[in-house]
Amino acid sequence: MASNRPAQSSSLTTDGTQPFAFTPRADDGPWEEWNPTEESVRPVRGKHRVAKQRGGGLARSSTVLGVGVMAAVGAGGMATAQSGKPPVSISMPDIASLTHSAKTFIVEDTGAEEPQGSATALSTVGLTTADAEAGSQDAGEALRARIMQQAESQQDRVALEAAKAAEDAAAKKASEAAAKAQDDAKAKAAAEKKKAEEEAAQKAEEKRLAELAKQYALPTSSYTLTSRFGDAGALWSSGYHTGLDFAAPTGTLIKAVHSGTITEAGWAGAYGYRTILTLDDGTELWFCHQSSISVSVGQQVSTGDVIGRVGATGNVTGPHLHLELHTPGGDTIDPMAWLRSKGLTP
Repeated sequence: MASNRPAQSSSLTTDGTQPFAFTPRADDGPWEEWNPTEESVRPVRGKHRVAKQRGGGLARSSTVLGVGVMAAVGAGGMATAQSGKPPVSISMPDIASLTHSAKTFIVEDTGAEEPQGSATALSTVGLTTADAEAGSQDAGEALRARIMQQAESQQDRVALEAAKAAEDAAAKKASEAAAKAQDDAKAKAAAEKKKAEEEAAQKAEEKRLAELAKQYALPTSSYTLTSRFGDAGALWSSGYHTGLDFAAPTGTLIKAVHSGTITEAGWAGAYGYRTILTLDDGTELWFCHQSSISVSVGQQVSTGDVIGRVGATGNVTGPHLHLELHTPGGDTIDPMAWLRSKGLTP
């Protein structure tokens, strides 16, 4: 917006002299008087809008306000000089309207849109740029300090949780290791106890067999085992061997295996000369293929008594003692297993 310089006044003072003379330059254009009023400085609503308030808006508004006041004062003086009327008092508009007017001039000058409100706090009036920047820096440092403090607090909490988790894991591992060690110790103790019990039982059985061995005896001596119980072959009428053969020279002594009663003594066909010794529990021991018999039926014998001699009578291929065992029920059993159960090892 352009302003015109004041035109030369033709008014005279009271004494008839001209108060001042003004000679316009040749290049100046026509001049007219400009008297600012509230209507002339009021912005036209809706014509322009301010997009945002600039940092230097308050300073520019102050400048425009000063220019407007100076122009108003000058115009009032000139009007007084021309009309001879008393000076008109000038009332200063309130700061809100002046600020609004200043914003209007800025809008007309820049062509920006009018903002709906100002984000500048009233408390910043009178602060320098350095003070504002210092305040912003202090606020930023305070915010940064709070953020760092929160981050450190979170890190400390995470570290504590990790330490607690590690401690719990270590405690659990130690507990599991202790439980495993305890279980291993129990298992080892149980195994040792079982082994000790087995050893004790074995010793007891050995002792029992030793005592039995004193009560039982092998049927002959200086022998060789030639056929065992269950051996298959055509030499035996049943198709398999039913006893245990002790090969020995003819005339070798045959002894009673255990104390009992002679229930049979004589010739028995394929068995040759046979002697049957019945024990107190009903078990029968058959001594077959003897060359001679030394006992009679009903005779009581003790362990180790001579009851006959080795021979080769009956169905044989050579001199030997055929020992055969029968249970009280009449079943044939393995003589080898029975002798071992009595502590004897043929």
